[in-house]
Amino acid sequence: MKLFLFSSDADTLTGMRLAGIDGMLITSAEALEAAAASVAQRSDIGVLLVTRTLALQYPTAVLALKKKGRPLVSEIPDMEHPSLEGDAITQYVRDAIGISV
Repeated sequence: MKLFLFSSDADTLTGMRLAGIDGMLITSAEALEAAAASVAQRSDIGVLLVTRTLALQYPTAVLALKKKGRPLVSEIPDMEHPSLEGDAITQYVRDAIGISV
């Protein structure tokens, strides 16, 4: 299974591509919906990473992606929002698999 990134900024996208993770630059809600439909058809993508800024800009669309269940959607920090509030690892686990540790 592969990781795939939806990013709202080119710097985060470039960094992830250098790490071997492909992705798309998303600039509108329509682009997010089209990209999500495209990714949903690909069986090789197991985890969809969404930058925190994108999740804050389009919360309804990102929540709809998370509710689909496949691929697994996880928010990651980006240039504008470098970390989540509180314990980041705990937040990542809770967001990714839905349990509190």
